Amino acid sequence: MLRFAEASKPVEFDPPLLLAPMAGVTDRDFRLLIRRIGGVGVVTMEFISSRALVGGHRAVTDLMHFSEEERPLAIQIYGSDVETMAEAAEIVEELGADICDINMGCPANKVLKGCAGAALMGDLRLAERMIIAVKKRLTIPLTVKFRIGLDETRRNYLELGKVCEASGVSAVAMHGRTAKQMFSGKADWSAIARLKETLAVPVIGNGDIREPEDALRMMAETGCDGVMVARAATKNPWIFRQTEALMSGGEVPMPTIGDRRDLILSHFRMVARRESSRFALHKLRKFTGWYTHGLPHGRKLRQRINSLADVPTFLAAVEEFFEELLERERAA
Repeated sequence: MLRFAEASKPVEFDPPLLLAPMAGVTDRDFRLLIRRIGGVGVVTMEFISSRALVGGHRAVTDLMHFSEEERPLAIQIYGSDVETMAEAAEIVEELGADICDINMGCPANKVLKGCAGAALMGDLRLAERMIIAVKKRLTIPLTVKFRIGLDETRRNYLELGKVCEASGVSAVAMHGRTAKQMFSGKADWSAIARLKETLAVPVIGNGDIREPEDALRMMAETGCDGVMVARAATKNPWIFRQTEALMSGGEVPMPTIGDRRDLILSHFRMVARRESSRFALHKLRKFTGWYTHGLPHGRKLRQRINSLADVPTFLAAVEEFFEELLERERAA
């Protein structure tokens, strides 16, 4: 059981596993998919621009919808202006989120150029003012996600962690890479261990969780209180349920071809119902690349879908692909 306290409305969840915010990925359909499979403690919305949220931009307000089934739910916001971030946090709570998270770790250039995301690690005074201002507007838990530093010469994660703790955050999450590394190289779990040794608030570890065993190994090696999973969940949406089973000493459930077919088609039909045909096709192609990772003849399907022009044909091709796999399995 993990508890985010330091708030009028603390949040408890079990298992201590969190779905990381990912732009263009952790939308309402994917969050529901992960929640329904089971094993996840907290799901997190795509990170949201504070300026766009406060400005009421249609594209952002459309992203903010979520269902009761998703709880507990975290919404992550990013920006560089203290007052705008505070106003955005207030909106996050008004929308009914269970947790508000500040993004101080995004390494994307478009975010860094706006002096947001990981760029805030280069200005700890601004980061501190922002955390304090946001905290004042909230009764729900406030968390902060960051990286080791901007680069190897500026590894100031311990300093930022102390700022977060002193400013009253309920927990911190750290990706074990620098912003310059992006997602290359190896995550430094020893830095997560040092952060945990330094802080009293819960520390969530992130980085290089590819298999359920990695999550348990991270907790054992670093002492972190919870684990955040990102890209691995796109290739294996069952990773949370499998990790939970491993934590309890049970047998790790492995999805069958039929399970994969049902999940993929269910997800794709949700996307098709919500999105315009053009946007749906783009999203379906992206997810097909992830979902067919490691499947026999997956490359053949990926090549085929590039030429398909509409969603019904796309769904029919995916269904046909899995029927062929099931036929081969039955014949074996």
